[in-house]
Amino acid sequence: MSAQKKKSRSIANIAGIVAVATLVSKVFGLLRTQAIAAAFGVGTVANAYVYAYNIPSFLLILLGGINGPFHSALVSVLAKKEKEEAAPIVETVSTLVTGILLLVTIVLIVFAGNFIDLLAPGLSAEVKAIAVVQLRIMAPIAIFAGLIGIGFGTLNAANLYWLPSISPLFSSTAILVGIGLLFWSLGDRINAPQYAQIGGIVLAGGTLAGAILQWLAQLIAQWRLGLGKLRLRFDWRIPGVMDVLKVMIPATFSSGMLQINVYTDLFFASYIDGAAAAMQYANFIVITPVGIISNMILVPFMPVFSLLVAPENWQELKIRIRQGLFLSALTMLPFTAVFVSLSIPIVRLIYQRSQFDETTTRFVAPLLAVYGLGMFVYLARDVLVRVFYALGDGETPFRISIVNIFLNGLLDFLLIIPFGVPGLVCATIGVNIISISIFLYILHRRLNGLPLVEWGLGLLGLIFASILAGLGSWGVSWGWERFIGNSNLLFLLLQLSLSTLIAFSLFAIVAIQLKLPEVNMLATRLRRKLGIRN
Repeated sequence: MSAQKKKSRSIANIAGIVAVATLVSKVFGLLRTQAIAAAFGVGTVANAYVYAYNIPSFLLILLGGINGPFHSALVSVLAKKEKEEAAPIVETVSTLVTGILLLVTIVLIVFAGNFIDLLAPGLSAEVKAIAVVQLRIMAPIAIFAGLIGIGFGTLNAANLYWLPSISPLFSSTAILVGIGLLFWSLGDRINAPQYAQIGGIVLAGGTLAGAILQWLAQLIAQWRLGLGKLRLRFDWRIPGVMDVLKVMIPATFSSGMLQINVYTDLFFASYIDGAAAAMQYANFIVITPVGIISNMILVPFMPVFSLLVAPENWQELKIRIRQGLFLSALTMLPFTAVFVSLSIPIVRLIYQRSQFDETTTRFVAPLLAVYGLGMFVYLARDVLVRVFYALGDGETPFRISIVNIFLNGLLDFLLIIPFGVPGLVCATIGVNIISISIFLYILHRRLNGLPLVEWGLGLLGLIFASILAGLGSWGVSWGWERFIGNSNLLFLLLQLSLSTLIAFSLFAIVAIQLKLPEVNMLATRLRRKLGIRN
């Protein structure tokens, strides 16, 4: 019992550190996105940047992201190793990854135009020209993405969580500085057609500089902890290297297949003016709480999953899987209620200024609502994928991801005609729901049974709570607009604050009535972080 309590306390402490650090990073990310929206709206530069950055961004998420395959592979192996064994493994894996990604960088630079044509055949000549230049500037991010992912996993395995979680703010800061210099030198002319190429170069250069700074910060921390230096090592026979590659390679392909779904969405979006930029703005609002909470849940749970893979520990593993799923629902579904019911005032508050006008708000708001609907299934799928990684099985998620590519393309084709751009997001939600169903079925068979009916009833109760919260939130917001109005920033902020408070309160009231153990777990963690004693 004491050991169990100690483990739970450790998870809670890790989650708190990751949450605070990620929150700081996300705040800077929000400022960065607001600056891009204010400077470029959904115009030529912003649209080009979405497509040019999509490939480097894909590599940063795939290879360099917390909970990505590189991070997961390193944590799953190094968590079981002594500190002195870690450095040779890290250096060997870094050497291999750098060599491969150097070739990827060269290919991106040489064939940048071909990649943009393949990704977005519907772009105008002007947008394409800017996107090609931006992609060539950002191509070296491929190398740093892999090294950042290795650094994430290495530092987390050594129980250092704050630096990996906060390091993305370097990228945001670099872009903010670049846009600030543009405003200072060009003023209101920043969005003029003759300066579009300059704006594109500044955005791309700031993004590359941010990735370099992020890697350097992690590298210094690794040196100080004795977890590897900047050296070439080719000793593939070191125990643990093949264990890392065994998880890393299929996991990378699996996550890469998932990202192809994003490419498919952007392929269709390229035929609608401003669609790609609008999707990015809406997605950023959603990904902010998802990023913070996913790091709280997945980062501390991944080592726990890895330590419970032996058959004699499967009962506790099932409990941990349930906790991951229900904590995902408890944290994501209230946000779903808010984003669906308050999409227009949220977009208006965050983005509507300068080049981002009311028409653009009406374009982006429906996308925010639909992205909000998919928050829980997105995070739940990631929880289940990490269970397979902990079991040393990266092949199953990979196979499912291949099927999902074709399914997502089919759904994109069928849904974009009746629903427009929101249909592309609906397609992704449908794919994630199907993935979750398959993962649960396989784990049910592999772990000698999961209480799926019990879990399903509990999750349905939380979904009902989310619907009720959304209706209450919408009612308060509608009443505020009708009788008080939101003609200025203060009234708009008060409208959103009150409506959001109502949504979270209603959700909490219903969730408490369900008497789920995860509700008490979440409440205990929140009280502990806020310094509230029972």
